[in-house]
Amino acid sequence: MATEHPSTAPAAKKLPAHAQVVIIGGGVVGCSVAYHLTKLGWKDVVLLERKQLTCGTTWHAAGLVGQLRATENLTKMAKYTADLYKNLAAETGQETGLRHTGSVSVAQTIGRLEELKRGASMARNFGLEVEVITPEQVLEHYPIADVSNIIGGVYLPGDGQTNPIDTTQALAKGARIGGATIIEGIKVEDVITAGGKVTGVVTDQGEITAEVVVNCGGMWARQIARKVGVNVPLHAAEHYYIVTEPIADLPKLPTLRDPDGYNYYKEDAGKLLIGCFEPNAVPWGHKGIPESFCFDELPENWDQFTPALENAMARIPLLESAGIHTFFNGPESFTPDNRFYLGESPELKNFYVAAGFNSTGIQSAGGAGKMLADWIVRGHCPVDMWDVDIRRVQPFQGGDKYLYDRTTEALGLLYEMHWPYKQPKTSRNIKRSPIHDRLEKANACFGEMAGWERANWFAPAGVEPKYEYSWGRQNWHEYCGAECKAARENVTLFDMSSFGKFMVQGKDAVKVLNNISGANVDVANGKMVYTQWLNERGGIEADLTVTRLEDNKFMVLSSGGTQYRDWNYLTRNIPEDSHCIATDVTSGYALFAVMGPNSRKLLNKVTPTDLSNEAFPFGTCQEIDLGYARILAGRITYVGELGWELYIPSEFAIHVYDTLMEAGAEFDLKPGGMHAVNTLRLEKGFRHWGHEISDEETVLEAGLGFAVAWDKPGGFIGRDALLAQKGKPLGKRMVSLKLDNPDAMMYHNEPIYKGDRIVGKVTSGMYSHTLGTTIGMGYVHNEAGVTADWISEDDFAVEIACERFKTSLSLKPLYDPKAERVKV
Repeated sequence: MATEHPSTAPAAKKLPAHAQVVIIGGGVVGCSVAYHLTKLGWKDVVLLERKQLTCGTTWHAAGLVGQLRATENLTKMAKYTADLYKNLAAETGQETGLRHTGSVSVAQTIGRLEELKRGASMARNFGLEVEVITPEQVLEHYPIADVSNIIGGVYLPGDGQTNPIDTTQALAKGARIGGATIIEGIKVEDVITAGGKVTGVVTDQGEITAEVVVNCGGMWARQIARKVGVNVPLHAAEHYYIVTEPIADLPKLPTLRDPDGYNYYKEDAGKLLIGCFEPNAVPWGHKGIPESFCFDELPENWDQFTPALENAMARIPLLESAGIHTFFNGPESFTPDNRFYLGESPELKNFYVAAGFNSTGIQSAGGAGKMLADWIVRGHCPVDMWDVDIRRVQPFQGGDKYLYDRTTEALGLLYEMHWPYKQPKTSRNIKRSPIHDRLEKANACFGEMAGWERANWFAPAGVEPKYEYSWGRQNWHEYCGAECKAARENVTLFDMSSFGKFMVQGKDAVKVLNNISGANVDVANGKMVYTQWLNERGGIEADLTVTRLEDNKFMVLSSGGTQYRDWNYLTRNIPEDSHCIATDVTSGYALFAVMGPNSRKLLNKVTPTDLSNEAFPFGTCQEIDLGYARILAGRITYVGELGWELYIPSEFAIHVYDTLMEAGAEFDLKPGGMHAVNTLRLEKGFRHWGHEISDEETVLEAGLGFAVAWDKPGGFIGRDALLAQKGKPLGKRMVSLKLDNPDAMMYHNEPIYKGDRIVGKVTSGMYSHTLGTTIGMGYVHNEAGVTADWISEDDFAVEIACERFKTSLSLKPLYDPKAERVKV
């Protein structure tokens, strides 16, 4: 069973003076990183474990090996993990205990069944074998279950389970065979740095210099990183399972997941293990983790586990008479968004992190170890890993109170309903726009993004601004439609203060920015340039605007969700000997977008500046007076209408907002929310980094070649890679989609079919009130080239919850394809 572990400490080994890589932590993830580094030819790898391998949280894992995850690349990693565990025994001689038992997930509600069916469609997109099953078929797979309140489920035959300790030992043995050194019984007390880079570690037995340090410290990872100013926000929580006494005639069973009951069920050697992911967890370790912690168990907590146990006895009636052999309570670490951390830390070069696996460490470890090893050796992530990239972390998230409060919710997120637009409940109201109270009075329903409270939609007077979640049109559907209509036909104000804003200054500023930008930013003062920041592979690291304010002064506008990632990419590409200084001024400026055909008329009432086409062309920025305030106004748009983005010193934000709303009464001006922005930008085919574009796509594949200055002096990062692709048939291209059925709703990762063959996936989708149906964007693949003729063929469909809906594709925006409305 999972609770077995070694009882004696290993003999100590001599500590080397130097290593190419030092890995901190001997759980399944740390051993996987060591194993995969040796597979790539790096032999000088030292793994240090404070006590014994697996003694933190790995040893008591349930050992489930599921394959379906939230994104394509995470699913590929999980599939790789399952294949790796299957082959480790033959390679190393150490058995892993892997069994392909399959898994069944069941639904008690219509909403949950649709979630499972949408997941099944997504699984097909990722190449997984999956089957939607009836309650009767659930019973065939799991004959000891009561299925009376089950309405359906899904079956994944490729899922399985493994022994966590044996699997870790197999990875460790493979790493040793490959040349790695693993030393137990040695504690890393500090990390050594110099010049913004890691240079080694301090242990309780001496120092080791190193070129790379990898923090696989599990629930200690946050404290390890904190010593050198690196932010790894995670917190441990109590996590429970029970193991029954042997049950006579218990058949071999697949893993059963019953998320509506918070429980999972695993058959093992004639016993049942029942674990839970309850919605209100108990944080642990906030007063410190005992120094002696090694294969420790926490006290039984029957009050916390009893509701889940009652659900289990209702689902598996024989549990009422089965004896309980073990009540296990062990700590697991959880992150604020229930996704683990992977990659090089933005604060410290060559300091990598693989931690915070949210009780999915066993099923993630193989792929995570391979991905991080590739990352270390290549110097960049081999595929898009934004969902788990450590650079998504916000500084405030490392705070004790924030993590404690969020952890009460985070543990249960794995089994929570994953509704579209689902908002967290805990640790809210952290970062607010200067006009937050004004938006609140306007009946805004707020959503959280990177700690920001943003108005997602506005309810009319007398209606509570509260989400009512569903997979179809949610309760805010018509309200969002009114906001979109105002933007398309009148004028709307969007508060976009959460966007990141950087000032880049100095006599070398233009040189630095032109090096990482595909477009030419060496333009006249007052010009706004839409560009992508590129990597050596031609991939898109950031999607943003650069405004030249003065000869040696630029403002960069980045999205709120990628603020710290973009900041990291910018600052790491400023040469040490260059005269270029970057300053994050996000908090110093509010940002209002005044958009719509009447935006010029409205702004003419509050500023003396000439806003005509001749005096204020599209793509330019000027300093203007608005009311009593002096602000920057940029004529640009993310919604595809005539409009201005207003960059307002924060102290003037309320005054500017009140002035605009007062003057806007004549036009029935109302604020709009971020859901409307998302709808409007999809109509216009505007990309969103993290959805439509990432470091895995090139500007040519993304349809952004128009933003590249191919022959600008000095070139730019990624130019050679793009030139190698330019002029050739593109086998992968971004398209806009429009469903024939206006009632179907797509959101992301739905497979796109051409005939009976999957040719792509949806990256974003929403209902378009302008076009009267659901629209989206996505990538399609065709080896001979994705051309206008190919996509015009009449046999494309999108699969949503296992049902296919006919769709049309376009390489051009669905709305105003010639961008005539923004330049009137």
